[in-house]
Amino acid sequence: MRFKVCYKTAIQLIRQQSDVNPAKAPPSFFRQPVWLVGFRPFFILGIVSGALLPLLWLLVLSGHLVLRSGLTPQQWHAHEMFYGFGWAVLGGFLLTATKNWVKIRGFHGPVLFVLAALWLADRLAFLLPSGFPAALLFALHSAFMLLMLALLLWTLVAHRKNDSYPENWLFILALPLFLLSKNLLLSEQYFELGWTMTLGLFRLAVVIMLERTLSQFMRAAFGVDIPRNRRLDAAIRLGALAAVFAGVLPVYVAVVVLAATATLLLVRFFFWKPLQGLSRLDIGVMYAGYLSLVAGLFLECLRLAGKLDTVGNVSAHVFTLLCMGLIIPAMLVRISLGHTGRKILFTGSDKSAILICGAAGLVRIVPPQIWPASYQACILLSALGWTICYALIGWRLAPFLLGPRVDGKEH
Repeated sequence: MRFKVCYKTAIQLIRQQSDVNPAKAPPSFFRQPVWLVGFRPFFILGIVSGALLPLLWLLVLSGHLVLRSGLTPQQWHAHEMFYGFGWAVLGGFLLTATKNWVKIRGFHGPVLFVLAALWLADRLAFLLPSGFPAALLFALHSAFMLLMLALLLWTLVAHRKNDSYPENWLFILALPLFLLSKNLLLSEQYFELGWTMTLGLFRLAVVIMLERTLSQFMRAAFGVDIPRNRRLDAAIRLGALAAVFAGVLPVYVAVVVLAATATLLLVRFFFWKPLQGLSRLDIGVMYAGYLSLVAGLFLECLRLAGKLDTVGNVSAHVFTLLCMGLIIPAMLVRISLGHTGRKILFTGSDKSAILICGAAGLVRIVPPQIWPASYQACILLSALGWTICYALIGWRLAPFLLGPRVDGKEH
């Protein structure tokens, strides 16, 4: 009797398993939500690197983390903050945005996995022993950018007729320059040119992003339309593009280009209802980032003219820490919520993270100019601030980035 009961139970279980609807079965590895849209894996990598890279920078500065010979700590720091952290965020944004611009299904599945693996290989290549073949080092450092740029350019070029933004020719022109500037940055001889080009390319990306998003944010938050002038917008974009090449222009020409671009940006700022925008933190940080972009350009003019005597590179850090540093955490929250079907709502922890990141930037820039002896302590405090910011952001967003959309859509 017991045997018959056990036999019937076993048969029922087998039948139940065989009748499982394949659509309800657990998805395969590459069908997991994290591999369905570009922003998901790369925002995770951006959050992790935003939290860890500042701590690794402290270890490099203190000599506890040794890089391969022939590479200075400053080269590694600049490269990793731009092409590690920065391109994880920018890559995730562009993989998601470009598909929306040209109205296609974006890259997903194995392609995103390969991109993520190549991004990681780029980071680990710095720990390889001295004497490693130069050709292999070049391949490890370039593979991620080559594939990422190829995918983005193919999306923009192949579907150019469907592009919602005619001015995306700027991306088609500028994106390949990232690979050049990345390798110049890793060269001891051309490091200065590499980081100034990199800085200029990220400025250009921020200029375009602010132009496209602030109009949407102000309309959604306050129901107002900020005035737009096509000629002014075009002049600003062209100025930002020309500023990419400031390192190879005659100094007086570079100063004129940077100053003119900053002035045009500032003029436009005052027409974009800044007092209303600054009244809300989630929108206000975009306006604060905008002003930091302008300030960084004016400070760079002074640096190139030899009129800026500061502790540390203030003009670069005003842009990276106070412009990118404020805009990126807010962008991560906004995109991660909106593109997973959730209502865009900044919680107390989100706002705290953004404020901590902004404070970390101010600590890194301001006190050392008054008390030079505090420079190392300020670097430590700033690094800890970034780590706290991205730990808070990661704790909140990781479940959304790893899980399915809440509105039932696949991607």
